[in-house]
Amino acid sequence: MERTMLGLFGICCTLLALAQVCLASVMVKVTPEVEVIRGENAKLPCSYTSSGPVSSVVVQWSIETPSGRKQIAYKSPQDSGVDPDPTMAGRLVMEEDLSITISKVNVEDERNYTCQVTAGAVGFSEAQTQVKVYFAPEKPVITGNNQAITVSHDTDTSSEVAKCISRNAYPQPRIIWFKDATPLPEVKDQKEKTYMIPSVVKEASGLYTMTSTLFMQPVKADAKSVFHCTVEYSMPNNQIKQESSDKFNLSLLYSTENVFFKLKNQGPIKEGDDVLMECETDGNPQPEFEFKKEDKELKGSKGTLKVKNVTRKNAGNYQCEALDFDAAENVELIKTLSLAVHYLDPVSVTPEGPLVTDKGNAVDLQCKTKSSDEYTLQWKKDSKVLSQTGVLTLQSVTLADAGVYLCVGAVPSVPGLQKQANVTLTITGAPEIDAPVNGFVDKEGGMVTLNCSTLGHPAPQFTWTPSGKESVTVVGNKVISTVILEASAAVLKDGVICEAYNKLGRDTKNFKVSVKSDPSKPQDNNAANRAEKQQGGSSAVVIAVVVCVLLLLILVAALFFLNKKGKLSCGKKDKKDVTSGEVKGGIVVEMKSGEKGNEETDLLNKPHAEQ
Repeated sequence: MERTMLGLFGICCTLLALAQVCLASVMVKVTPEVEVIRGENAKLPCSYTSSGPVSSVVVQWSIETPSGRKQIAYKSPQDSGVDPDPTMAGRLVMEEDLSITISKVNVEDERNYTCQVTAGAVGFSEAQTQVKVYFAPEKPVITGNNQAITVSHDTDTSSEVAKCISRNAYPQPRIIWFKDATPLPEVKDQKEKTYMIPSVVKEASGLYTMTSTLFMQPVKADAKSVFHCTVEYSMPNNQIKQESSDKFNLSLLYSTENVFFKLKNQGPIKEGDDVLMECETDGNPQPEFEFKKEDKELKGSKGTLKVKNVTRKNAGNYQCEALDFDAAENVELIKTLSLAVHYLDPVSVTPEGPLVTDKGNAVDLQCKTKSSDEYTLQWKKDSKVLSQTGVLTLQSVTLADAGVYLCVGAVPSVPGLQKQANVTLTITGAPEIDAPVNGFVDKEGGMVTLNCSTLGHPAPQFTWTPSGKESVTVVGNKVISTVILEASAAVLKDGVICEAYNKLGRDTKNFKVSVKSDPSKPQDNNAANRAEKQQGGSSAVVIAVVVCVLLLLILVAALFFLNKKGKLSCGKKDKKDVTSGEVKGGIVVEMKSGEKGNEETDLLNKPHAEQ
């Protein structure tokens, strides 16, 4: 019984071990899709996991070929290596992490790669990686668009417009045609008016060259349209990109339906202008043209008629005829243009100059002209408008009224159309010197320049007193005498006299000359005031002293006179001894004993004695 139990236990253990082996498994993990740009490197990772213990693991990479699966790389505990397809020779490496790396990927490398892991008794597992290769095409090029296409309404046949070629793309791209930035529907049915015929060539490199030929039945409006093509291609990460060709226009041939005859000049035409007239049609190419004026043939060039320096005689109707013999019979090939030439006759002045009159007289001037339009007349002198009509009256003219008077005629409606005439008026009279402009020098003895500006006719002559280096100039109707002389003390004191004279009279003016103040030494006004006050005070003191002396002399004279008349009593008894101390105040003059007293001294002492 015991043996039986032991036997059953052994059987159970064996079954359990077998079940454990049967339930164990290995799981392979790869990147399902690897995207790579042609010419770059691609790494295909491979890893595995197992639910049980593994030993003696073997990893194999393989590809599918027409003859079946082919191993290209392997790794086992004993060895590892590569056995690549001939297209991958020298570009395949088996990495330590079980991945493989393909360098400089080309188009042939796009396929499925299988990673298989064998884990002994645990079993084996595999997974596939798909390699996708991309390459951007060259910029598309337009060819065949330089041929002229005839626009015809009598045919349903489409013409080849152009070809769009895009080279070296992978995977195969797509070409789209555009007209005026709007994509044309992709039509391959050759019964339609507009369709495309695509073609593809696989180059030896495995890249694709795409060509699309555009066919159209163009109309006249297509001559102004802009065409181009765009290649649309795929790149990694589901990117859709585009590259466009250069833009181009169609060269279309079509007959004339309308003729246009126009004047190219801007604004009204005036005598002396160059006129340009242009004749053209809405056909292509442009036909020859004939120009006429009043049945007289004129010579033009390529639809352009030029008339230089036009006059009023060039005004009238001009005719242009387009010589398009392919145009329909109902098309009007002759057009007419009316040319108007504006003019203004030369301005005439009455009386004609030059005019001479005396100062104080009246002068009447008048100017006239003729024009194709309304015109204006203005009298001017020195840019100042004197009259808005053709008549100018000057009452009691002065010497300053002499000069050039200008009459300007203009046509306001025609810019630049104006004429003018002038007359010179001379006023005779004695010289009149302008207000003098004084001169300044840095110091006495310096040289000073003075200008004596004078009106008068006949032209005056000049005399300077004192004289110096003289020169005479004429500015307008003024005669200016300039003198350069030394600023002597006499000049600084009395000035310089300018005398202008002619046979009708003379005029003189005095020009003052001063020394410039030194700006570096500002005047002390307070000090000047103080000096002035001190000088005033000293004068007052002197005057007071003089007055006092005069009063004293008058008093002495009066006393002397009274003494002579006996009005005053003077004697010895009135004398006082100075030492007696009886004189209380005043001035005492001592008289010597036995000596006759001085009468003037007595007169001085007498009042004090009587006090």
